Amino acid sequence: MRMMITAMVAMTTSVAVADEIEDAHRLAVSGRDSYWNCLAREFPRDSNKSLSEPDFITLIASVCASERQSFRVALVDYLAMQFPGNDGDNLTTANKAIALAQKDIVTAFTRRKGASK
Repeated sequence: MRMMITAMVAMTTSVAVADEIEDAHRLAVSGRDSYWNCLAREFPRDSNKSLSEPDFITLIASVCASERQSFRVALVDYLAMQFPGNDGDNLTTANKAIALAQKDIVTAFTRRKGASK
């Protein structure tokens, strides 16, 4: 009987952990989408059309601060559940994801600017 109760508790616990991980994943994806959408809103602004690539890079690095931080926190939380004990690596991974998002927007800006010449 004790074995059965122990097995039930273990199964219930693993289901709860899986639900927490899934919720953390959803939050990370939602944070990513919010950050991307914010960056995408900056891309087509008329005031940005005259910017040089370095000026646009500086702009993109400074906009969407709250969305960027929310994404970073949500992604680090999710990664901490997936890879416990890798706190420094998880933060590095989150920062790389943010840098890649910024790079993609800058690449699109550069291509659009090159096509308009």
